[in-house]
Parts: sequence; C-alpha cells; structure tokens
Amino acid sequence: MTCKDCNKAIGYLEHKEAMDSLGVELCKRHTKLIKKVILDNNTSVEAVQLFYALKKAGVNPMLEWWDGKRFVDIAISRVKLNIEIDVDTELITHEQAINDLEQAMHSFKNGFTTIRIPSVAVKYYLNDTVKNILGIIDGLRKNIKVIS
Repeated sequence: MTCKDCNKAIGYLEHKEAMDSLGVELCKRHTKLIKKVILDNNTSVEAVQLFYALKKAGVNPMLEWWDGKRFVDIAISRVKLNIEIDVDTELITHEQAINDLEQAMHSFKNGFTTIRIPSVAVKYYLNDTVKNILGIIDGLRKNIKVIS
C-alpha cells in the first residue's frame, strides 16, 4: 500500500483511516492536508476521489484552484477545463441553477470550459467518469490553437 500523492509506503492503520474518511490511499501527512482543504473550502470527498483518479490517469489536475472569482473543485489548466462536483443535485433551486450558469459564462468568457458532474457519477462510476473526462480533455486539446 502506497500513498497516492507521494508514493510513500503506508501501514494498515494509515491506509484504513484514509480510506474510511476520504476513499483514497494516503499517508498520514497527505490525509491531514486533504482534510484541511476539505474544511477550508467545503470540498466534497468525491472531488478528492476524482482528483486522485485523474492524477492516476496521467492528468495534471489542481484541487480547489482559484480562478480569480471563486475556487473551482478541479482545474486542468493545460486545456482550460474547470470541473465542479454537484453534491446536492436533487435539491437545486432555480437561483442556484442561474448562479451556476453565470459562473460557467464567466469561465467561458475567460477561455475556460466548465463541466458539472453529479457526485453520484464519481461515487458509483469513477472509472467511467474519468474515461469521459479524458475524452473531453482530448477534444479540448484538439481545439486549442498552437501559439508559436
């Protein structure tokens, strides 16, 4: 068992504590750091799980990235992709829907694409979610103009 962040060997208790609380194999140090991020930014566990799954897939994601207006759950700056994890999709109000749309518009005006992923997709279909995000990244890469 190794930490998904630093590749340090971890023992059973570290593994169990990280898996029980975060669902990701992390050493004590990285578990503590991620828990601080969760507390400071109200980050969902699903965002953390997707972040590490994308890292494992070879993507260079950033967790809780500041875009100048707000924190984005996960950002992939190379292709200007922002990923938001929706935790309470059944409880969305019309105000929240309009707010989400405005935030997506501001991101788009700055050259970023924002996608919203329901937390259940990460929780129950993590591999499929990662596969689809990789497809989106590939599509965005093909559409980026090369600046020389």
